[in-house]
Amino acid sequence: MMLAAGACQAPDDDRLYDQGVSWELAEQRAATLSDIAYDVDLTIPAEKSTPITGRIAVAFTLRRGGAPVVLDFNQPADRIDAVEGPDGPVAYRKVNNHLVFDGLGEGAHVLTIAFTAGEASLNRNADYLYTLFVPDRASFAIPLFDQPNLKARYRLTLRTPADWEAVANAPRAERTEADGVATHRFEQTEPLPTYLFAFAAGRFQTETAERAGRTMTMYHRETDAAKVARNRDAIFDLHAAALAWLADYTGIAYPFTKFDFVLIPSFQYGGMEHAGAILYRSASLMLDASATKNQELGRASLIAHETAHMWFGDLVTMNWFDDVWTKEVFANFMAAKIVNPSFPEIDHDLRFLFSHYPAAYAIDRTEGANPIRQPLENLQMAGTLYGPIIYQKAPIVMKHLETMVGEDAFRDGLRDYLYRYRYGNATWPQLIEILDARSPRDLAAWSHVWVEEPGRPRIELEREAAGFRIAQHDPAGRGRIWPQRLDVAVAYADRTTRDTLAFETAEILAPTAGTPRYAIPNADGLAYGLFLLDPESQQALIDALPALADPLERGIAWLTLWDAMLEGRLAPPAFLDLAERSLPLETDELIVQRILGYAGEAFWQYTRPEDRPARAATLEPLLRGLLANAATPSRKAAYFNALKGTALTKATVDELLAVWRQETAIPGLTLAENDYSDLAFELALRRADLAAEILTEQEARIDNPDRKERFHFVSAALSPNAEVRAAFFQGLAMPANREHEPWALDGLAYLNHPLRAPYAEVYLLPALGLLEEIQRTGDIFFPARWLDALLGGHQTPTAARTVRDFLSAHPELSPRLRAKVLQSADGLFRAAALVSDPGIPAGEASTDTAGARIPH
Repeated sequence: MMLAAGACQAPDDDRLYDQGVSWELAEQRAATLSDIAYDVDLTIPAEKSTPITGRIAVAFTLRRGGAPVVLDFNQPADRIDAVEGPDGPVAYRKVNNHLVFDGLGEGAHVLTIAFTAGEASLNRNADYLYTLFVPDRASFAIPLFDQPNLKARYRLTLRTPADWEAVANAPRAERTEADGVATHRFEQTEPLPTYLFAFAAGRFQTETAERAGRTMTMYHRETDAAKVARNRDAIFDLHAAALAWLADYTGIAYPFTKFDFVLIPSFQYGGMEHAGAILYRSASLMLDASATKNQELGRASLIAHETAHMWFGDLVTMNWFDDVWTKEVFANFMAAKIVNPSFPEIDHDLRFLFSHYPAAYAIDRTEGANPIRQPLENLQMAGTLYGPIIYQKAPIVMKHLETMVGEDAFRDGLRDYLYRYRYGNATWPQLIEILDARSPRDLAAWSHVWVEEPGRPRIELEREAAGFRIAQHDPAGRGRIWPQRLDVAVAYADRTTRDTLAFETAEILAPTAGTPRYAIPNADGLAYGLFLLDPESQQALIDALPALADPLERGIAWLTLWDAMLEGRLAPPAFLDLAERSLPLETDELIVQRILGYAGEAFWQYTRPEDRPARAATLEPLLRGLLANAATPSRKAAYFNALKGTALTKATVDELLAVWRQETAIPGLTLAENDYSDLAFELALRRADLAAEILTEQEARIDNPDRKERFHFVSAALSPNAEVRAAFFQGLAMPANREHEPWALDGLAYLNHPLRAPYAEVYLLPALGLLEEIQRTGDIFFPARWLDALLGGHQTPTAARTVRDFLSAHPELSPRLRAKVLQSADGLFRAAALVSDPGIPAGEASTDTAGARIPH
């Protein structure tokens, strides 16, 4: 029943109408609204310049008459054309990004709103579009209750050009066509949060397959038929395997009516878990013939991750975005379990180590470290919660939890959790309560230090007559103890012993018998922290590393020694010496990839520019030899990518130029269009005299229109002309030039490549100044990736001082954005200290800033 506007009007609470969705508003709506359903009808014209119009019928039950009903619509007031109820027009107020309805009576209501859609979250291109509504972006396009714990059912009608395909969460009920317009009507969905409501429409091709009785359709825009044929079956097989594994593990059949997926060129993320219509970045699934084993594993993990979300996040959704990590941790944690059977030749403990620990450590070692679970006052800041701590550290912590509780009890607890809260919402404490009943441990206390607190313990080894004294310290000086299990390996001249120790106090003793060479305190790869060896152990480990028999032990050693380098206990040249000595002997491809990644970072960020030519003179011949002798295409691709990424000498650059010109081939390695495009960019950086020719010719070679458009956009950042580069950077200040976020990030990274860094420091301050706007207008990962692309190529004290000065000059910057800056700048800060001339005080080193002046 609908009462006249203004009847029983409740007094305003200003906090309810703050910009965004405040916790107060979310709580008020969750307490007063239920039975929500949306009927959405959108008309998408063929011309991108013509607005998208729509109508939405919002049905709900108001449990408390007179309570304000607040819809979210983050668009100007003039985009609302009409609001009607069953009895005619309904009055409302537009306050910030809200439509406020006062005086509605208790009971069922339907508000029908005609509107012009906002397009920021509709990702509209010339001949296709797709939604991306996470975390609070549904209301940037349409009016609704935009919070995760107001799940609703959706009916969708799309009116598109007749030659467009369309896909949404639910099956398409019918498609009709008249006067050049196709009308796609979709069935009603199961209950979904607003961030999972999704559709894509445009000129897509389709591939349909059946696996285990389930029909799946893949929508894509790939024009290379051979690439589609090469990848098609693997993509369907990996999805089917993940679905079967998850249904078995959870005891719950796939909980939605259909399962399709869409491959989007230059999609902002690797994937997004919309129920029934997963979106992926096309290049993540459509692999080139030169794909490495890491890329194959990455594809399998991505598919498993997004499929796991159908249960963890879609079936059971977090109550508020402070617990967004719960859906991500289980997606990553389950993905690690799912891919194992598909890759029996892989050491999966080693893979888990490399997939999670380096990225988590990269945040936890910084001044901006954040806890896994963070408070959130307003959804407009929800995007700042995302990052490696929830994607990589949280699965490590969950593995600790599974080890404590036991695999069977852990699985049974998750089954209880999924069944109890199916199609609803839950919090982390509710899950801990379920698991706590299955464990003698105080899981709430354990959770506090591992989940609610930032950082990692500093764990140091000291030699004593009786053994190794292992002490953990709180880097923050607060006396915290991180309870965990240590698997300590002690290496002697003729043997290695292992002991599993409970590390729940400030220090423990790992006893020895004889004279040990070294100890590794995290020998099973499970323990988490900054592990600092005593000097004798560190040197012995360096000497022994290439010949260690256990791949996991070698992998742990590389992580430990990388941390030692960053802590100033191992000089970067010595680390690179070890990498060059180890690569010819390394047999495990995962470790090869890890060494190559570390070597590239040490080469560019932790080596002085004047010292790089001498290092290149030894590193490049090594990589060329390894490339020539590699036994598999995957291994060859790894060495080729490393070579093109670090090439400096004339001989190597000329050799790569001949490869790009297709005058010479690399035996056993087939290069795809993407490989040639990436190679063209690398050559343009190194051969300014040929850059225009290389970029023009490569663009002409590209057939796929999406890839051609991306290449053209990024090419301006590779121009040898400083004024052209400056104009490209200035263009990034306009949101329209950041619509394709991966393109903008590629261009920004090339602008700030180490070879251009002396001329790029002028970009630092204005790019940092855009951060708040980027957070408001961009997608969830964009602010951190913007900072990484901006800062990753720099190493000088002046660049470090610029960042420090920016933070000092902007005390009003939100704590979460400040933390993002400190996280991304950590490598710069460390490089400035490790690489700068010790005779020049930090912050006083000179730098060449020649080039176009960028106005601040």
